[in-house]
Amino acid sequence: MIRDERWKGVYTFEDSPYLMEVLTELRNKNTDSISFRKGLVKLGRYMGYELTKTMEFEEVEVETPLERTTGTIAKDRKNVVIITVLRASIPMMEGLIKTFEHARVGIISASRGKPPEFKVDIDYIRIPDIKPEDTVIITDPMIATGSTLLSVLKELENHPKPKRIIVLGVLAAPEGIDRIKKAYPDVEIFVTKIDRELNSKGYILPGLGDAGDRAFGSPNLI
Repeated sequence: MIRDERWKGVYTFEDSPYLMEVLTELRNKNTDSISFRKGLVKLGRYMGYELTKTMEFEEVEVETPLERTTGTIAKDRKNVVIITVLRASIPMMEGLIKTFEHARVGIISASRGKPPEFKVDIDYIRIPDIKPEDTVIITDPMIATGSTLLSVLKELENHPKPKRIIVLGVLAAPEGIDRIKKAYPDVEIFVTKIDRELNSKGYILPGLGDAGDRAFGSPNLI
């Protein structure tokens, strides 16, 4: 992973040829919905592996069939809460949970309104108990204006403060990262790549279109 020098706690995976290949397939307008969903699952699982590198480990003793030796356990891996922002995040959550199989999963249904306000309406919230030792991972494939994530982070203020809050996405625009980091400087952001900019409709450029529409076969792809 690569730390982006423009912000504190923002990382990309542009150093991973595998993730860049998956991202290329997701960008392709001819990729069908099934392949698109599978790509999001792949990203979620692989990025989950990468996140474990940032977690605390402890050394333990283990008895092999032949002798006693030492091994490693990622303590934080068993203390994870995944918050899925419906609906495009569902495949990413499916991939993540293959790495964090003990994770408790929360769901937030949020929809972003039209420009220029981009008002966010949240109509369903279900978040499990959050403990001080937890790492909360919020999955949202497209970090565009940041409006949706700011609403989710605001909702988290009603819960106990966890050890870490991580936003995990496929693509981000600088504008969205700026807004999130200004309001919540301690939130960490991990994405495969940070794209150039937003257009007037709030879509990331060059982007990949509307991730939810493309993943679930809706007729309007942008």
